Amino acid sequence: MATAMDWLSWSLLLLSLICETRAFYVPGVAPINFHQNDPVEIKAVKLTSSRTQLPYEYYSLPFCQPRKITYKAENLGEVLRGDRIVNTPFQVLMNSEKKCEVLCSQSNKPMTLTVEQSRLVAERITEDYYVHLIADNLPVATRLELYSNRDSDDKKKEKDVQFEHGYRLGFTDVNKIYLHNHLSFILYYHREDVEEDQEHTYRVVRFEVIPQSIRLEDIKTDEKSSCTLPEGTNSSPQEIDPTKENQLFFTYSVHWEESDIKWASRWDTYLTMSDVQIHWFSIINSVVVVFFLSGILSMIIIRTLRKDIANYNKEDDIEDTMEESGWKLVHGDVFRPPQYPMILSSLLGSGIQLFCMILIVIFVAMLGMLSPSSRGALMTTACFLFMFMGVFGGFSAGRLYRTLKGHRWKKGAFCTATLYPGVVFGICFVLNCFIWGKHSSGAVPFPTMVALLCMWFGISLPLIYLGYYFGFRKQPYDNPVRTNQIPRQIPEQRWYMNRFVGILMAGILPFGAMFIELFFIFSAIWENQFYYLFGFLFLVFIILVVSCSQISIVMVYFQLCAEDYRWWWRNFLVSGGSAFYVLVYAIFYFVNKLDIVEFIPSLLYFGYTALMVLSFWLLTGTIGFYAAYMFVRKIYAAVKID
Repeated sequence: MATAMDWLSWSLLLLSLICETRAFYVPGVAPINFHQNDPVEIKAVKLTSSRTQLPYEYYSLPFCQPRKITYKAENLGEVLRGDRIVNTPFQVLMNSEKKCEVLCSQSNKPMTLTVEQSRLVAERITEDYYVHLIADNLPVATRLELYSNRDSDDKKKEKDVQFEHGYRLGFTDVNKIYLHNHLSFILYYHREDVEEDQEHTYRVVRFEVIPQSIRLEDIKTDEKSSCTLPEGTNSSPQEIDPTKENQLFFTYSVHWEESDIKWASRWDTYLTMSDVQIHWFSIINSVVVVFFLSGILSMIIIRTLRKDIANYNKEDDIEDTMEESGWKLVHGDVFRPPQYPMILSSLLGSGIQLFCMILIVIFVAMLGMLSPSSRGALMTTACFLFMFMGVFGGFSAGRLYRTLKGHRWKKGAFCTATLYPGVVFGICFVLNCFIWGKHSSGAVPFPTMVALLCMWFGISLPLIYLGYYFGFRKQPYDNPVRTNQIPRQIPEQRWYMNRFVGILMAGILPFGAMFIELFFIFSAIWENQFYYLFGFLFLVFIILVVSCSQISIVMVYFQLCAEDYRWWWRNFLVSGGSAFYVLVYAIFYFVNKLDIVEFIPSLLYFGYTALMVLSFWLLTGTIGFYAAYMFVRKIYAAVKID
């Protein structure tokens, strides 16, 4: 008991240390120092909507354009996310205020939107699109004050403030559509400590915006492109009529405020979660699930196993033992190779690839090396790691294929390299065709697709062949008992030994250990939220691995006790049972949390969800399979077989 309590206290200490991991910058990422009146470039990233799931580039709408449009060179992750970072005509100078300035107006003439442009803008507003800008690589945020408690002190007011990523393109009211045509930028700077004779340097630490809709008649302009806004709430909003041409001004103002936030902590605004307690509840819930499973294993399985092994090893009672039912009776068939050993070993090889990739990505992200300031770094790292982990996937698949008496190693290696990646590429290509049809920036460009194919066939495939070759040449796994030539007849199984019932039973506990974290991951993917609680995610992943292994051992033990030795495929399918619950949760999330009604966004959601569920099934199935295989080899090595 004392040992268990010590283990629990050390675990909780480790938990607290890991979960304190916050966003920080890898040494070598240098901040940009600005002097007074230095230009601070405002760039546009994209337009996004959780209703359509289709990002668009900034200039797909008739915004004011600079004289020369320059797109930033993007990494693989940015391209796959649909980011198209481009310069804008906003002129912002460090620590220099601007009351009001008009964009792209010539001789004080307002900008005219054609009927087609007006219809497009109105459509994007009704689809709840958000505009995403960045200044010094910091994304713009809209401040949301949940409680307007004026009498409280500043510290309490901070707790009542949340931030929304980007700003709304516009809003609708009583069947009328209004555009946010005035942006009030609020930039916060941190004054750096310098010596007396040096000029002050500043660093941008927060970027906020207050979008406003002000009709054309209420904005007074002069020849210097300056403007005057109406005071108070006397103005009417700028309506966009999709059936006719619309005239309007695009205007902006700039306000600077000094902040105590240091540059290294500037992302905390975006990454601070108001519901960290929910994550702690999730972790404690998951730990309880693991202890519950451990209790089942230790009290039932281990005690029963010891009793079984002791009975089976009594030399004077062999005849009575043989009349009993139990897992020893299938010793001559338990290691009989299953049907389709090449496909099984290929899927398990891809599962090992996924496991290595996910483990490294989460661990590196937990250490802060995949900061959100490095846009697309997480996805780029995941893609490259999956390619390079092919050598481990190939090795494990090759060795298992030889253990299962396979002979065609070249075909097996090709199957490992193409089966799972081919399904992923095929689904993504079909979905990409629909995104192309919508002219969305989320569509992967043809050169990027060719580059991904080159990575697949130029990096992943050769590495899998290399790993497969060495795995196939290595000594196969040593099975402790011989396989009989004639297969044993399998008795009729009870209803609860049905494969689908097994999936339902085995999946619920691992899913219960992680479903709270799944909500935050879904919010990050489908609702454009930042997810950076990788300390929690790493712990949940470890708990998932432990719970999948334990439930897999329990399920294979019950199956062998029922004298059913066809455990290879069944255990692989049943161990991935939590993927079924992920699919059910994804459908629940779609119905209750998202406001998607159109066909193509729904197709995208369920297409990408299918990929997630497939990958999760491969991951959990592989973890459970190898845990069960080790368990089966261990118990049959412990009994005396004549």
